[in-house]
Amino acid sequence: MSTLSFDTSKLADFVGEEELSMMQPMVTAADELLRKGTGVGAEFTDWLHLPTEYDKDEFARIKAAAKKIQSNSKVLVVIGIGGSYLGARAAIDFLNDYFNNYYGDDERDFPQVLFAGNSIAPAYLNSLIKVIGDRDFSVNIISKSGTTTEPAIAFRVFKQLLEEKYGTEGARERIFATTDAHRGSLKTLADTEGYEEFVVPDGVGGRFSVLTAVGLLPIATAGGDIDQLMAGAAAGEQTYADADLTKNPAYQYAAYRNILYRKGYTTELLINYDPTLVQFGEWWKQLQGESEGKDGKGIFPASGNFSTDLHSFGQYIQEGRRNIFETMVRVTEPVSDVVIPTMDADDGLGYLQGENMSYVNRTASEGTVLAHVDGGVPNMIVEIDKQNEFALGQMIYFFEVAVGISGYLNGINPFNQPGVEAYKRNMFGLLGKPGYEELTESLKARL
Repeated sequence: MSTLSFDTSKLADFVGEEELSMMQPMVTAADELLRKGTGVGAEFTDWLHLPTEYDKDEFARIKAAAKKIQSNSKVLVVIGIGGSYLGARAAIDFLNDYFNNYYGDDERDFPQVLFAGNSIAPAYLNSLIKVIGDRDFSVNIISKSGTTTEPAIAFRVFKQLLEEKYGTEGARERIFATTDAHRGSLKTLADTEGYEEFVVPDGVGGRFSVLTAVGLLPIATAGGDIDQLMAGAAAGEQTYADADLTKNPAYQYAAYRNILYRKGYTTELLINYDPTLVQFGEWWKQLQGESEGKDGKGIFPASGNFSTDLHSFGQYIQEGRRNIFETMVRVTEPVSDVVIPTMDADDGLGYLQGENMSYVNRTASEGTVLAHVDGGVPNMIVEIDKQNEFALGQMIYFFEVAVGISGYLNGINPFNQPGVEAYKRNMFGLLGKPGYEELTESLKARL
């Protein structure tokens, strides 16, 4: 069952009919690299069959741990950065009311899920601690190595808070470690302390890890139906397996992106028309940027929350440099609706009274697409029927498999991220981490 459609009708002014078919030999070759594991980075493609070949025993433990947290905690603090939190945050926002975390404990069916370790800003951490207050809480620390600076600092802080509140033994019962199966400082600590452990699989890179324990434990704790999430992803695995471009929308998306890129459209905006999809855009930006931005190549990924951002950088999109194309993510059936009230006073909205806001929102999206296309901005539309777990799982897989194909089409390794180590080396040097002494002096001389 497919809940996702892909509309390329607004590309007619930018891509000729024959151009997609001309991509078929290259797409077939990229598909073979991906499916047969002969391409660069193949050791990090276990996500490809994850929706159907996941660890069922661990999956059951994830659901049991989520129930335990729900029974004894009002807050779950998820500590991680990049792929260790973006997917979970995107899913939780997608599946819940926008103001869900603002509701009181008596108005919420599941624990409040809050995120830490995604920055080094002390004010953020202090504010988070203040929000938790005296309430019962648990911690899910997510780090393959355990030495990533941002989450490591946050974990020290919250581990201390847990031990002060519950004692050493009590704290151990409230710490859940998602880390490497065999090695690393967090793995060693979790074994020593007796934390419940979940695995970050070796063959799944962080930006592809939302369908592992990395994402599933926070999502399940927040009330998400992870069985349906995996079922949707499994539907995606089946639907997007054919190398034939006429039958595979995810491959079409990858091909069209590369056609546009070669024509000078070097920036892609992922557009939404609902604030609950903003964090999905953040997850997508890491997926695209970390997969494709290397070797002096790659489409720059950005996102826009419309109609809000139409009043900020909408002017640039309409009439700025013509290096932008847009991919809109849209939901057919609104989660809820509001009828625009009928009023006697003339406020200029008489022509809309009695209409649903969802109708106005969709019409705004259609009008914007037409305006941007007329202004020279290519547009594609990814549409799901409902905003639920199944549709989300399928959409996650759509974008994951598309970026794998897209990376190979562009002649790069879409599954590594060598560039992210550069800032870490400099940071460690300036902080005086052992082993970076020579780098420390050279960096200080440049400041």
